[in-house]
Amino acid sequence: MALRLVQVNYKARDDSALGRFWAEALGWHASGSGSGATSAAPAGFDWTDPDAPVCIDVIAVPDPATVAYRMHLDLATTSLEHQRELVARLRELGATPADVGQGDVPWTVLAGPEGNLFCVLEPREVYRDTGPIAAMVVDCADPRAMARFWGAALDWTVHEAAGDFARLRSPKGTGPYLEFLRTPGVQTGRHRAHLDLVPCRGDDQAAETARLVSLGATPAAVGRRDFSWQILADPEGNEFCILAPG
Repeated sequence: MALRLVQVNYKARDDSALGRFWAEALGWHASGSGSGATSAAPAGFDWTDPDAPVCIDVIAVPDPATVAYRMHLDLATTSLEHQRELVARLRELGATPADVGQGDVPWTVLAGPEGNLFCVLEPREVYRDTGPIAAMVVDCADPRAMARFWGAALDWTVHEAAGDFARLRSPKGTGPYLEFLRTPGVQTGRHRAHLDLVPCRGDDQAAETARLVSLGATPAAVGRRDFSWQILADPEGNEFCILAPG
């Protein structure tokens, strides 16, 4: 049994605008249903393809500013010139510099059009083959414990697990990393970004939901119960969804 990470899900007031921002930022295409959902993905993307890249889905909600961030994206670059060009292009698209107390660091912290924070990294060998998204980074209290849970949930390989940091990646050695960073005073409550998972071909949504609960996930109370997906929270309260197989 296994699950596949298919997308990062953002909440936004204007799903179309934020979806277009991420599509242009990553060199992808934006597509919307017209009903409050916009996706950013490469041309020809098929989310049922087991080798499909991790993409972005933006969902409109009435007041996303009332919920917090515990996850952000790190964007990869191939050279210092590429980093400078990407930062300049992102600012033209509406991103703004952000100060989160990072000090003098080689990466650039930006905020998207609705305040979503992300980083444009300097070139790093570890991210040379990830595609435009280098990593999804989650603030947490216990990186090792989070790596154990998510490694078992996704059957991903743990590449590093130090006291304050853990890094996982698909065993295929493709796509972005999932990273956990020890953060003092980590925020609780509902969050503006979460991960969406889907059962691999031949696997069952209900069985996978039960498996993750056995690993330490808990059902997340969000009001409605008529979704086609299951909403859970990991051991530190980060919500995520298990989508119905396509």
